[in-house]
Amino acid sequence: MLPNQRREKILELIREDGHAKVFDLSRIFKVTEVTIRQDLERLEKEGSILREHGGAYLKDIDMNVRNFTLKNQDNMEEKLNIAKKAIEFIEDGDTIILDSGSTTTEIAKLINGYKNLTVITNALNIALILGAQPGINVIVTGGEFKAPTLSLTGQKAADFFNNIHVDKLFLATAGIALKSGLTYPGMSDICVKRAMIDSANEVYLVADSTKIGKNSFASLGALSLIHFLITDSKLKKEDVNWLKNFDVEFIIAED
Repeated sequence: MLPNQRREKILELIREDGHAKVFDLSRIFKVTEVTIRQDLERLEKEGSILREHGGAYLKDIDMNVRNFTLKNQDNMEEKLNIAKKAIEFIEDGDTIILDSGSTTTEIAKLINGYKNLTVITNALNIALILGAQPGINVIVTGGEFKAPTLSLTGQKAADFFNNIHVDKLFLATAGIALKSGLTYPGMSDICVKRAMIDSANEVYLVADSTKIGKNSFASLGALSLIHFLITDSKLKKEDVNWLKNFDVEFIIAED
């Protein structure tokens, strides 16, 4: 891996988890701690992070947590269109899982007027959005708090889904690639998302078209893990062609 590629992946990890240790980054990328410190120094000069003894943390993350806002606010128009399409598949009486993420947050904002709907989520912001809605029963997993995504993660969050069975899962992703499948920046999320998938009768992947063809750090598995992909109308023709090779129905959210 070239140095600029490594720094890009380091920044992706820090943006996902909020912080990182030199020791852990050295082990993950199989380079010396001196090299990692040089990478962090470069990233700090670029204004993305702040270094601390033994590691680094994301700039302005405390402000995002206090304001309960997500760091990732890219492609919000497309995400809103996807959310509008996604709620068409939610019915009264359903039990659903809403994964953490900016697109699933937009789904939560549109959920209202349902009767006897149960929503399980690992996202604290989604729980607050839906918690006061009449007719909706909100259940929050346990787990380790992750500041940039306002979510709960790790094995305790995954264990929550043992013996849980739901109608539908609305799953987020950072990247969808032909070879690596569904990918995410944070390794701690992989066990949670696998447990969510195992609990659901139907899995809806909600991802804007910029995620397609993109590789992130950790792989969840093949696209065949999901049943439906809801994406936006900017999906490229070549992406449509390779998606057709999988047993996945893709749904286009029009403007």
